[in-house]
Amino acid sequence: MPSEIELLEHLYERFNARDMEAVLMALDEDVLWANGMEGGHVHGRDGVRSYWTRQWAIIDPHVEPVEFSVADTGETVVEVHQTVHNLNGEPLHDQMVGHIFRIENGLVKRFDIRGAQATEQQK
Repeated sequence: MPSEIELLEHLYERFNARDMEAVLMALDEDVLWANGMEGGHVHGRDGVRSYWTRQWAIIDPHVEPVEFSVADTGETVVEVHQTVHNLNGEPLHDQMVGHIFRIENGLVKRFDIRGAQATEQQK
């Protein structure tokens, strides 16, 4: 079984490649996933699939993991450089964001987002 960091690196790589099904297979069937566009969470693989389908129809996000750590709660925290463009390729956001993953039995059980900080380019 891959380590949690290897699992997450693979998920980010597949997400950026828009390989939705590969990412969904690494999520628990009852995953609770933060909805970064509308707030709250979506539930289950079908909820995440629907959310990403809506998201990718209006924006082009890219997330690069920069640092991995483990919180006192046992969750894996990933600092990511997130860039978001509109579908014409124009930049909308360039920021550092914290992603928090709860992984159980080798699958992502919960995903949360911690506040965004603009990078120097956006300030």
